[in-house]
Amino acid sequence: MIFFVRHGEVLNPDHVVYASLDGFDLSPLGEVQADRAARALADHSIVAIWSSPLRRALHTARRIASASGVPVETDADLTEWALSDRWAGVGWDDLPDVFPGELEAYLADPTDLPFSPESLRDLAERVARVARRVARDDGDVVLVSHQDPIHAAVRLLTGTGFDGYFRDRPEHAEPIGLVPGDPWTLG
Repeated sequence: MIFFVRHGEVLNPDHVVYASLDGFDLSPLGEVQADRAARALADHSIVAIWSSPLRRALHTARRIASASGVPVETDADLTEWALSDRWAGVGWDDLPDVFPGELEAYLADPTDLPFSPESLRDLAERVARVARRVARDDGDVVLVSHQDPIHAAVRLLTGTGFDGYFRDRPEHAEPIGLVPGDPWTLG
């Protein structure tokens, strides 16, 4: 089984799009959430943990690793959606002024964003490739990433598609188990 885990809550007092910016780590609540994920996964036979190289994901992965004894490896393909990097450093409330129409377009239809450096489908494929590559028969694998990358990949792998994309998005440090197959199924 593959467990996707979104990183814990981030300390972001200025409410900016932090994307791949350096210096954003878990909040105290995020640390609690990461520990909760580690406890939830402790009874599983974890044989590998892969993480986005971003600090908040690595911190979450290391807390899971400390409970499982499995080292953390990084994969850049688990990082944030390139769309968020376009908006990086801008306050969420300022996005409509700095990038007119873009946030509204994202919320209306995230599959049709000509201004985005990476499409939602490309994002989903990038993360799904990692999941397919690291899936193992001898135990469970944990992939720690970010909300949109996880959500897009899960929808692609399970054949759910992107309609209603904003429903049932992963919560902070929520393990989502998938069983490889054609299509993959929620475990």
